[in-house]
Amino acid sequence: MKLLRYGAKGAEKPALIDAQGVLRDLSGVLPDITADTLTPHGLQRLRELDPGTLPVVANPGRSAPPWSGMGKFICVGLNYADHAAESNLPVPAEPILFTKTRSCLVGCNDAVVLPQGSVKSDWEVELGIVIGTKARYVTEADALKYV
Repeated sequence: MKLLRYGAKGAEKPALIDAQGVLRDLSGVLPDITADTLTPHGLQRLRELDPGTLPVVANPGRSAPPWSGMGKFICVGLNYADHAAESNLPVPAEPILFTKTRSCLVGCNDAVVLPQGSVKSDWEVELGIVIGTKARYVTEADALKYV
């Protein structure tokens, strides 16, 4: 099961892609895909649904950002050697962490609005990991239990 959101800006709907690759509307059972949806309990609730009972979405239109209402994103800069090399920077000894607000997300074909006066921008294509369980000071050996 793959989760996504579709529709016009401000009117996005939640959906899933079932095992046969059919896009199904979730808005009758779920108002939106939020942090609560992505918890173990929320995902289990979705797994218990029979996708065949959900309406088929024939023409989804715009692909929206995958979730709504998240507060911020914690990012890692220069997270692989090739990126450091293409930036002419050394591979850092420690991770470079920074945050981004949810307004940085756009749908896959949405326009990216640059700040007025901006002279340079850089696109990002990154792996996202959703931490589905509260965690703090987790060992590397236990890390995947929280993803």
